[in-house]
Amino acid sequence: MARPAPSTAAAPATAAEGSGDDRLRTLAAATGSGSANIASQLRQTIIDGLYRYGEQLPAERQLAETFGSSRTTIRRALERLEENGLVLRQVGSGTFVNYRGAGGETEIAEVTSPLELMEVRFAVESSIARLAVLNATPRDLEQIAEALHRLEAAGADADRFTRCDQEFHLALARGTRNPLMVDIYRQINAVRSHAQWHATKDKILSARTIADYNRQHRALFEALRRRDGEGMAKLMTAHLTKARADLLGADSR
Repeated sequence: MARPAPSTAAAPATAAEGSGDDRLRTLAAATGSGSANIASQLRQTIIDGLYRYGEQLPAERQLAETFGSSRTTIRRALERLEENGLVLRQVGSGTFVNYRGAGGETEIAEVTSPLELMEVRFAVESSIARLAVLNATPRDLEQIAEALHRLEAAGADADRFTRCDQEFHLALARGTRNPLMVDIYRQINAVRSHAQWHATKDKILSARTIADYNRQHRALFEALRRRDGEGMAKLMTAHLTKARADLLGADSR
């Protein structure tokens, strides 16, 4: 994505849209003042078009007043947005919107937050578990077992574990024998593979956490092999609940 140059010619919000600052005040009144919450609300104003590509965000001092937080907290929130490619921060000039609007797979990955991804995974993966129990062929089971073996062999290597984890969950999706479900899960993996996830992954994936996840992966496979649909769905929910809790813990650091 091309980086915008600072511009003073960005079109102002229309009267129907309201000003970006009015929107910020509304959002700030409804949310907490931590850096993660502030980053989420700023991100939403950008995605909604209240701050447009190339337009300058309010100064740190103004944002701190709006959200009732310190400038250090604001800086952390802006750093999150920059890591996600939504803004460009220029020393001495300010912070400028670097988002043109969602129009493809890369853009979706850039604007999907970790918690939004988890919401989709909760919606999809319990159904994958039930359908895989009903429809997986012996060959599917072999491929899932092979993916699990590679996953367990990854050890404490976070990068290798992440790749193998994606392969394992995609193999489960293939076991549904539903091509649309497989395509949906490929999109989930595309979001998980985006560069913005690396920092979060490094905070979460310790040797202990990887071992915990792999115990859950093994339990999922054993439930699938027993053709226990409800049991596997419950295990999947527990697996995703742990992943979400670990993610929230990483965001609070």
